[in-house]
Amino acid sequence: MGFFDKLKANVNEALNTVKSEIGGSKAENIVFPDIPDTLEGFKALPQAAMANPFDTAALTVAALCVYPMNKEASLQMLDFLRGPRPMSAMERQFIGDRFRDKDYVPRSYFNGAVPSNDYSPSAPYTVTVTENPYSYAEENYANLYVTSGGADSPRAIKLRLAKDGKWYLWEQFILADIRQPESSNPWA
Repeated sequence: MGFFDKLKANVNEALNTVKSEIGGSKAENIVFPDIPDTLEGFKALPQAAMANPFDTAALTVAALCVYPMNKEASLQMLDFLRGPRPMSAMERQFIGDRFRDKDYVPRSYFNGAVPSNDYSPSAPYTVTVTENPYSYAEENYANLYVTSGGADSPRAIKLRLAKDGKWYLWEQFILADIRQPESSNPWA
């Protein structure tokens, strides 16, 4: 074993010790065979039971992917995910503003969607949702994270556990800007 191999082994051992001391993190791959473009199809997905926060976070990505094709259906899906707290007019306008010339942002959260393939994931569509040791610091809330193929750090989705046992969308921070697809980037 060479010097750098020993160094890497020591670093990995230290990281594993720290993870076990603070609780580590968990990741779940949520797979969609297809993305439904109607509210009825969306509600028929097994994840729509919203039995855990990972499913609701991944459904948020799927709902936002529908927006460029069918704005109204996407907003209905998001309202479904929000449960008893529908979006305000200001929140709807914010989402509309985020989509101006950037319809690729939500697609970038599917595994395999990167700037070099213009954020075109392949089916089945998989979203990796992660938690960290601080994800459940607030009672009845979860802060989970999804990674974009065009961003340097994961983006947060906040969920809230309701009396009915379902995890509802509370806030999403996944529409922030990312790197342009290579086809529209003159510097790529």
